[in-house]
This record gives sequence, C-alpha cells and structure tokens, in this order.
Amino acid sequence: MTDNAVEKRPLSVLGLGAMGTALARTWLAAGHPVTVWNRTAARTEPLAAEGASVAASAAEAVSANELVVLCLLDDASVGEVLADADLTGKDLVNLTTGSPGDARGRAAWAAERGARLLDGGIMAVPPMIGAPDSGGYVLYSGPRDLFEEHRDTLAVPTGATYVGEDHGFAALHDVALLSAMTGMFAGIHHAFALIRKEDIAPKEFAALLADWLVAMAPMVHTTGDRLESGDYTTGVVSNLTMMVAGNTTMLRTADEQGVSPELLTPYMSLMARHLEEGHGEEDGTGVIALLTR
Repeated sequence: MTDNAVEKRPLSVLGLGAMGTALARTWLAAGHPVTVWNRTAARTEPLAAEGASVAASAAEAVSANELVVLCLLDDASVGEVLADADLTGKDLVNLTTGSPGDARGRAAWAAERGARLLDGGIMAVPPMIGAPDSGGYVLYSGPRDLFEEHRDTLAVPTGATYVGEDHGFAALHDVALLSAMTGMFAGIHHAFALIRKEDIAPKEFAALLADWLVAMAPMVHTTGDRLESGDYTTGVVSNLTMMVAGNTTMLRTADEQGVSPELLTPYMSLMARHLEEGHGEEDGTGVIALLTR
C-alpha cells in the first residue's frame, strides 16, 4: 500500500451531530472516500452534496468500509446502532462520550463480534475540527498497532494522541481533563460574582484573570512531580497552613460582597481537614489522598 493510499483510506462515519458532521466533512475535504449514516436521514444531505456516500442503514455503512468511526449519543446507542451489523474484520473507532468502564466493556463486546476497537475522547468542540492550530486533539486508547495503522487517517480532523493499551484510558483522560476544566470554571464564576456589583468592568477584570490563570497553570507540573516523588514539602512556597489561613479572608470577602461561597467550600473543607491531620508544611497535593482513600 502506498503512502497516498494510507492517507486517503476510505471510512464510514456513523452519527452526524455537530461533531460527527465536522469530522466527516474534514475527511471529505482531505480527499478520503467517506460513507455516512445517521438515524435522521436529513442530516446526511449536506455531506452527500459534498461527495459523501449515504448508507441506507447502519449495517450498510459498516459493510462499506473496514474503518468505521462512531460518534453517537452514548454507549447504549453504540450497541443499538450496531446490533444488526456484521462487525467481522472491522476496525471500530468509538468517539462516543462514555466512561472508562463503557470503553472496556464495548471493546470486549466488539472483540466477541470479530472487530478491533479504539476508544477516543475528543478534546475539542466542532469549530476546532479541521482548523489548523486550533489546539484540539483526540485521545485514543486500545491496541497500539491498531492506532499506528490508522494514525494518519485519524490525525486528519485534529491532533491524535495515544494514551495507552487499556481501552478505558482515553475516557479516563478525557473526564480527568474535563474535571479540571470544571473546577477552573467554578473559580472563574466565583471571581466574577465577587466583582459583579462593583464599578469594575468585567472585560477589564477578565484580562487580569486570564493572565493570572496562565501564570498559575504550571503548578500542574509541580503536582505531577510531587505525586511521582512522594515529596510534598521540598521547595514549597505557599504551604497548607498559609493557604487555609487565606481561605478565611476569601470567605469573609464573599460574605461582604453578598456572594455564596458554595463553589469553593468543598475544596476548602478538604484543605482544612488535611491541615488538621498534621500536613501544614506541605503544599496542597496531599488533598488528593483524601479523595482516593
């Protein structure tokens, strides 16, 4: 097989929501023959106009190509959509959002039906698909040789990052990253609530907030280093004693501004508990142990 044949490998895309459509459209634009299927057939029409082949059923879409990409509502939908399809010899790339347990179970389910499976976690929104330098990527887990076989094709819509043989690792990385994002959003919303009633322009404050978050972002590397070394005290600049004391001021300020502290107090409570257990000279890394006992 020539390099060009690998780059233009045909594939089927099942599920044409905003993300599935963006993926299919990008592969089409790159010259890949694409067969599409969607439960609501009208969603296939724009892609058909762009050159996609439209399958009348999910089973027909699966039969059309060896490489089959799934971008459906949930894990149950995958089982339902593929129930009548012959999966023998197929390579399934499941980009449907699910848990690590879903991914492992679906991989075993596929193997029983003669298929190989890669699970994927999409770290992007539809406008980032097919946009150079957007920063988006898809996490993949499952057999490395399967990933390597399809790497060039999978990298067409956005970056492709392999995270391990365990089928559940892509979903686990996905949820872990989204969890960090959710916590960051909570802090951002609390910050804006504090200044909301004052004569402070939200846009001007946003610039300060963005710069501050960027400056603090490297602490994730410090946390990773500490978890691997087990050393939570060397080089600590702001220890747990100082941080818990500072929490008092943050809570008092929230009260003065008439802002509920409910986005912050769960984390602050864990910090206080860890301090009470005698870890005042550490940074905050040890709080992780309270979550994983």
